[in-house]
Amino acid sequence: MQTYIGLDNEENGGMTMIGRTIRDAWLFEILPENDTFIGRSAADFQALLDAVSKAWEPYGNLPSRLPAELAERHHRIYDAAIKKARTLGWDPELGDED
Repeated sequence: MQTYIGLDNEENGGMTMIGRTIRDAWLFEILPENDTFIGRSAADFQALLDAVSKAWEPYGNLPSRLPAELAERHHRIYDAAIKKARTLGWDPELGDED
């Protein structure tokens, strides 16, 4: 069975759908912020994705609709992730081949 390599081991700082799901799980306290999901299965990820999707429902999946406490946590988590990813070479601009 294949397992997930962990958010810290992903290329470009984990700026992927899986990485975003893990960070959103931190945001909504579904996972503790030190849990990088390393060693988990695809079934585990599907369960996490379902829980995160349900947590986002009241806010229409829009960070701008989060209450102040969650908005502050979202900014802290994502600002740190973006900063780290850029130091690892991540470029948010899509190229012609993307």
